Amino acid sequence: MKVEYPSADCVVYGVKKAHEQQRKGMVGTPRNRLASRRPLWVVALIILVCLSILGAYIYPPTLLKVKVCPAFCGGGRFEGLSRTPPSPPPPPRIFSDHEIAARTVAADILKMPSNSINVPKIAFMFLTPGPLPFERLWEEFFRGHEGKYSVYVHASKRNTLKTAWKSPVFLNRDITSQKVDWGKITMVDAERRLLMNALQDENNQHFVLLSESCVPLRSFDFVYDYLIRHNVSFVDCFDDPGPHGRGRYTVPFLPEIYINEWRKGAQWFTVKRQHALLIVADFVYYSKFKQFCKPGAETHNCYPDEHYVQTFLHMMDPSGISNWSVTHVDWSEGKWHPKKYSRDEINIKLLKNIQELDENIHTSSDAKKQISRRPCMVNGELRPCYLFARKFMPDTLDILLGIFPNITNT
Repeated sequence: MKVEYPSADCVVYGVKKAHEQQRKGMVGTPRNRLASRRPLWVVALIILVCLSILGAYIYPPTLLKVKVCPAFCGGGRFEGLSRTPPSPPPPPRIFSDHEIAARTVAADILKMPSNSINVPKIAFMFLTPGPLPFERLWEEFFRGHEGKYSVYVHASKRNTLKTAWKSPVFLNRDITSQKVDWGKITMVDAERRLLMNALQDENNQHFVLLSESCVPLRSFDFVYDYLIRHNVSFVDCFDDPGPHGRGRYTVPFLPEIYINEWRKGAQWFTVKRQHALLIVADFVYYSKFKQFCKPGAETHNCYPDEHYVQTFLHMMDPSGISNWSVTHVDWSEGKWHPKKYSRDEINIKLLKNIQELDENIHTSSDAKKQISRRPCMVNGELRPCYLFARKFMPDTLDILLGIFPNITNT
């Protein structure tokens, strides 16, 4: 439809009309200052409108190459105005047959309800080179709670020799073990081996991975209620942009694992039964870590025990993990290994301070050393973060045995 624009005569007519009205006004009743100014505003307004229309007629908007501010355009689109085209959407993720199979199995496992068991058990899985230095302390922890726990021990340096356990809690609880090398995939293999054995008992509904230097911080009843009541896995899992996080990712992980899916965290996890099944059933993602995540690689170091379970469960069920471990470790010394607690440092105050922590802290490994603090929330409830702690030296056993009743009576 063609728009008829007023001609330039509009301006002349408007001026004549205004002068005629002004002359008539002078002949009439006496004017005051306010009355004399009102027609001038009308004249100015008419002239401004006419000039605007005349300018639009001579210079149509289609010839202007001006970016119009969205605040005045109301976000609308005007044909002919220059604008930045929107960025194209990312291409859809294409899964291989193996990935589709793995994710289908994972989806079914995650939909499985927890077994309707009258008294569910917690599986305590000890990953240790040999005998447990804190065997007596754990015996005190388990005392009187038979039927609510199971124990499994992976002692990698025992070979085929039988450990002379002093406590009946650990008697005949060794599983067939293999050699474990620090920082290599054999560490993950040992974790999966423990889970495979513990899953054979259908009463086991939660699975706790512990080392030989771990000690309990709470009573058994507190730990049992904490883990069984909350249907979540406690896996330390965060996105570290630095060299010890994303810096350990490498391109061959594609297309199964993207760098934005890569996660890091402490090895010592506790997982619910569905997640334990996912870990032992996985082949696709485990194979990638076995092939490409190695310490001392040509281009980078990668430690599977700090990335495999964390990345895998983040990909499969991000809302089902807590993103922190319930096993406290002190990395404040900034070394490759966490702080070791000696006899001189062990007292009630130290253990009480760890008990009272209710936020988890992560520090990026890049130059910025960014610190993130998150409250330990479980199902919308603020909870103490830690149930266990490490690394305690073997000669602290007698001190811990004396302190344990005093820190677990609440």
